[in-house]
Amino acid sequence: MDDQPAFEQITALIRSREADLISLTQDLIRIPTLNPPGDCYREICEYLARRLTQSGFETELIRAVGTPGDSDTYPRWNIIARREGCHPGPCVHFNSHTDVVEVGNGWTKDPFGGALEDGKIYGRGACDMKGGLATSIIAAEAFIALFPDYSGAIEISGTADEESGGYGGVAYLAEQGYFSPQRVQHVIIPEPLNKDRVCLGHRGGWWAEIETFGEIAHGSMPFLGDCAVRHMGAVLTEFEDKLYPAMAARTTDMPVVPEGARSSTMNINSVHGGQPEQPADYTGLPAHCVPDSCRIVIDRRFLAEENIADVRGEVTALLDGLKATRDKFDYDLREINLVLPSMTDRAAPVVQVIASQIEKVLGKPAEFVASPGTYDQKHIDRIGKLKNCIAYGPGILELAHKPDEYIGVQDMIDSAEIMVRGLVDILLPQS
Repeated sequence: MDDQPAFEQITALIRSREADLISLTQDLIRIPTLNPPGDCYREICEYLARRLTQSGFETELIRAVGTPGDSDTYPRWNIIARREGCHPGPCVHFNSHTDVVEVGNGWTKDPFGGALEDGKIYGRGACDMKGGLATSIIAAEAFIALFPDYSGAIEISGTADEESGGYGGVAYLAEQGYFSPQRVQHVIIPEPLNKDRVCLGHRGGWWAEIETFGEIAHGSMPFLGDCAVRHMGAVLTEFEDKLYPAMAARTTDMPVVPEGARSSTMNINSVHGGQPEQPADYTGLPAHCVPDSCRIVIDRRFLAEENIADVRGEVTALLDGLKATRDKFDYDLREINLVLPSMTDRAAPVVQVIASQIEKVLGKPAEFVASPGTYDQKHIDRIGKLKNCIAYGPGILELAHKPDEYIGVQDMIDSAEIMVRGLVDILLPQS
């Protein structure tokens, strides 16, 4: 779109709705959709339904029955809102997750207060990604107000559980056909990858639990037992000496940000060995026992150039090596989850449209990146078989999951302008 008067109209309308954008973002932050366990999912879906119905969208609330975490106490609710245009054409879908991670320590602001200070809105989920959700709503409403005679359709969704894999959200909806290429042709996920970037995809992830075994005995006579924690120490030593250097030496052609994520990585999520921790009010002393079990959970992020069989294989090879050389060593490995890397081609239509509008609005070429962590594009790609999908939205990636998380108001305004201009390119007939 190069029509200067139309561009000026978009700019003026978005700026005139700044107060609404701020208020909407604050309202969303103040609904504490913590995951786990999955609080307030229906509440936020009903809030979005009221808002979007007033804007002419038809809304549908969908519970992902039977998915991980879904229960009568914590039902996995999602919303999809659709507004048809006046003529046949493609559908543009803005998908945002509504769940947020735990608050954590170190906050100086109310995590669910939505405070506005110095052009920033603070709160858990402000950046990741309720600010992006609010931005997409304002953008869609502004586009409809300026160009009511558009072709195709606009969809906006608020989905559950992205922070725990998305299986009660986008994965379930994709299985039900909501992200099929016949229904939806362009998907924009307003994750906080910075307003001047188009995110094409993400690395893969392999999560597994490793357990080592021993024999319980009195702690004063450990030689009569077999310490599972010491066996796990040998595992960690093998990781430090062999696996971590091997991963650090691998790099990817994927444009992953930040720079450190362009290599393979692995995080030790947790270690549990021996006696379980007692409640905080327990004042007794521990019993004297040799631990007969130790478990760790590993979070292995891998590159498009790596084969999942090799990712699994190098871990099991180290474990099997210990089994062959270390006295009494035995282990069990249980896979928890697997996500393959996902990448949209730079020539894909939605990539080209948003990149073009970033350059026109911000005055500099768009940066093409890939995410260090996975997000719901994986399900749109693998289950929905829809390849024309990107992450684009306001927010600074490094603020996600941090204390005093915030979203910049100007970033949301700029991203909203870019989204509206993208809708013009896709949904208005070109003369």
